[in-house]
Amino acid sequence: MTAPQLSFDPYNLIITGVGGQGNVLASRLLGRMLVAQDYFVTIGETFGASQRGGSVMSHLRISTRSAWSPQIPHGRAHMVIAIEPSEAFRVLAVYGNAEVQVIWNTRPIHPVSVITGQAVYPGLEEIAQGLSELSAQNWPLEATAQAQTMGNPILGNIMMVGALSAVSDLPLGPGVFEKAITEMMPPAKVPINLEAFAWGRAAIT
Repeated sequence: MTAPQLSFDPYNLIITGVGGQGNVLASRLLGRMLVAQDYFVTIGETFGASQRGGSVMSHLRISTRSAWSPQIPHGRAHMVIAIEPSEAFRVLAVYGNAEVQVIWNTRPIHPVSVITGQAVYPGLEEIAQGLSELSAQNWPLEATAQAQTMGNPILGNIMMVGALSAVSDLPLGPGVFEKAITEMMPPAKVPINLEAFAWGRAAIT
């Protein structure tokens, strides 16, 4: 089996969020989906000050040719998935460029500085405007709100993967997702994850 060619090789993808949002699971799920199709995938992860609540960022470098270093060069991201919206700006400040695309969850998680009144979190309209100015294309996704209606806010990460499958040229269709999630999750959890993926895929198509 030969992996389909990509528009960029390596394709540089960053998943960003805060601890507890399932960032690492999303990156490893994507890695499994792509490796199963004979891509070379290198994953590098960085964590903030605390496991839950600190910044978490995963770099995925995807290629048909060879493995690459896990660190994406500055200014070279092709796609950013922001499970926490303000984290998109942190990533774009370093890895953004005129052609970068962004999928972002609309539900913020306020840091302590905002909760204590030491800082002000930007409003949704301000975030949307800023991301429009900093990216070639961006897609907002009400992932957390939908995940809560399904009984588990962490399903937002799977919805973001579903959204990615709809807008990127990475081969991440329902079939390869179902195979990967079945390998990673207990059988009882597979149906709800399939539902979350399908919702994300449909939300921006």
